[in-house]
Amino acid sequence: MNAMQAAVLGALQGATEFLPISSSGHLVLVPWLLGWTGNDLFFGISVHLGTLLAVLVYFRRDLWDMVVAWFGTLRSRRIDDGPGRLAWLVILGSIPAAIAGVMLEDWFEEMFSSPVLVAVLLLVTGVILTLAEVAGRRSSRGGGARTIADALVIGLAQAAAIAPGISRSGATISGGLLRGLSRPESARFSFLLATPVIAGGGLIEVAKVAMAGDDGSLALGAIGAGVAALVGYAAIGGLMRHLRQGSLMPFAYYCWAFGALCILVSLVRG
Repeated sequence: MNAMQAAVLGALQGATEFLPISSSGHLVLVPWLLGWTGNDLFFGISVHLGTLLAVLVYFRRDLWDMVVAWFGTLRSRRIDDGPGRLAWLVILGSIPAAIAGVMLEDWFEEMFSSPVLVAVLLLVTGVILTLAEVAGRRSSRGGGARTIADALVIGLAQAAAIAPGISRSGATISGGLLRGLSRPESARFSFLLATPVIAGGGLIEVAKVAMAGDDGSLALGAIGAGVAALVGYAAIGGLMRHLRQGSLMPFAYYCWAFGALCILVSLVRG
């Protein structure tokens, strides 16, 4: 890997981690299309840390209020509406993905070796976004996640998105829309829910690096992390602004187009 490839992959991670078009799918398909060799573990953790930094900085006030309020609920043994309740819902919503990651890790990892399967799942992401867009137009109670059912439905959507090609943000935003949340609040809860998932994924990669004794390039890791953080921050802000009045359909069209292109390339290559 060279500096240009590190920057491109960092930008891909930063943008697609938060835009509903599947970061895992793009990190499989783009190097496959371009004939790039696999990334080392050290680089993987670097770009993960970059996207974690992006969401921590963008939602720093929300996260700080949630942490303070969460400790307050432990002291008072009461959970009222507000940041404390939201913190508990994020914790609850993170459980399905944690269970799926532990129990089905090997199965999900096998999918990364099949670009065609990843491309097909990208088409599925487009269908999910379309269904959510239709549901969101028909019924919306407005506001954000408030109930245990909200957290569990969105959390289960996040667990399904461990499969490469299924967008995490797309699945969780869609889950919020199906529960009647507004588009901006569905995205907000999706990104807050991403924090423990990205942090947990980073810790897992740290353990893999430690066990493998990976000595990847510090410079390339820094490039990837820096670009991922900057692009990720911009992607969060851009999507939040878009969803105030915009539709999920442009992202669905993109998933269908890119997925179909990759399937076509696979058929041509034989």
